[in-house]
Amino acid sequence: MKKSRIIGLSILGFIIVLVIAGIAMVNTMQKNLDNLTTTQVEEVNLATVPNGTYFGEYGSFPVKVQVRVVVAGGAMTEIVILMHQNGQGTPAEVIIEDVIAEQSLLVDSIAGATYSSKVILLAIHNALTEQTPAE
Repeated sequence: MKKSRIIGLSILGFIIVLVIAGIAMVNTMQKNLDNLTTTQVEEVNLATVPNGTYFGEYGSFPVKVQVRVVVAGGAMTEIVILMHQNGQGTPAEVIIEDVIAEQSLLVDSIAGATYSSKVILLAIHNALTEQTPAE
């Protein structure tokens, strides 16, 4: 077999592997996003959360969020998004203003950034329920 033919077949094989990997990644991403749409955000009784600063995170590929939540006197006084990996979900970051204003996780998602909105809310929920001290 000629060397050029071997190289050509190797390149073709590599391209096929890349295409299969790409399809698998897209399917995984879509499955994660579909699961995210059915995941419910639950309310947290802030009266049971001790004063403190807590770290929370949540991820559902391709969106991942890390937050710091400050609780004082039974209220969320500050929420900071430490990291937000997203596609076009940056507009969802304003949802923290709604959460603080309502003192509730049961707020409407930001239109056009539904997945990021939900992941941010779930990260806040984890911060409040797991109560991992923020550094």
